[in-house]
Amino acid sequence: MHRQRVIVRTLGVATAVALAATACGPQKAENAGSASSAPSVSTAVTSPETSPSPDDKPGGDPSQSPSPSPSASKSASASASPSPSASPSVKPIMANGDESEQVRELQARLKQLKLMSVAPTGFYGSKTTAAVKVFQAKNKVPATGSVDAGTWQKIQNLTKKPTPAELRPPTVNEVDAPDPRCMEGRVMCISKESRTLAWMIDGKVISTMDVRFGSENTPTREGVFNVGWKAKEWTSTIYHTPMPYAMFFSGGQAVHYSADFAARGYNGASHGCVNVRDKGKLSKLFDEVKVGDKVVVYW
Repeated sequence: MHRQRVIVRTLGVATAVALAATACGPQKAENAGSASSAPSVSTAVTSPETSPSPDDKPGGDPSQSPSPSPSASKSASASASPSPSASPSVKPIMANGDESEQVRELQARLKQLKLMSVAPTGFYGSKTTAAVKVFQAKNKVPATGSVDAGTWQKIQNLTKKPTPAELRPPTVNEVDAPDPRCMEGRVMCISKESRTLAWMIDGKVISTMDVRFGSENTPTREGVFNVGWKAKEWTSTIYHTPMPYAMFFSGGQAVHYSADFAARGYNGASHGCVNVRDKGKLSKLFDEVKVGDKVVVYW
């Protein structure tokens, strides 16, 4: 099949072929469990709700289920059943499966209460349900996991109106404090722990985005690199998968957009590349990054 390649920076044919031969593509689903970037138990608590668990939306990430504290879980479990005096006719105004701006506001308020650590998504999934149950248990109301008028009023009374930044933070994953090596010059600062890429200039964060990495068998290399060359349109010669907006920094490993990541989230993994799921953000970053700019990949 004819494949158009646009390479930003002239390279010798032999060099280009050698680099392209190591270009990475997405791992199959059965390899996802060995991903080197899979979160630890503590990381799973802060994983995005946009990578929902199976009972949220199809194709979600089972590893991203929330882990409330033992005491909170015990309290929620102890009062999970409505008390005898509770009215079974109380109709929820928000519940599991809903998607709206009101749900986004609910999530932002729950985050203010430190009952959710993920960014608001607007989708009421298992993480929101668990957080609401904990809130209800603490406030001695039936822990149904759904928000009725009474629960919503209590939440509003204990929180402030969310700001635009609280409602729509720049990434779903919370960005780590930058590695010290990212504080000078033009740098793509990539954290494996928070699974984020921060584009920084002279220590200032310009933009951020969620990323994923290679599996245990094909890990993303760590260290300090430079962007060697760029290709707006590229297809891996080994895995035959598209790698749009590729910025190569270590042999065939590159930062690039991944349709697989956008579709499956952290259920998949790359063959070593740094996958980005927000095509719009990466397109803008691709235009800003220059050949020679620094890349720092760290834990």
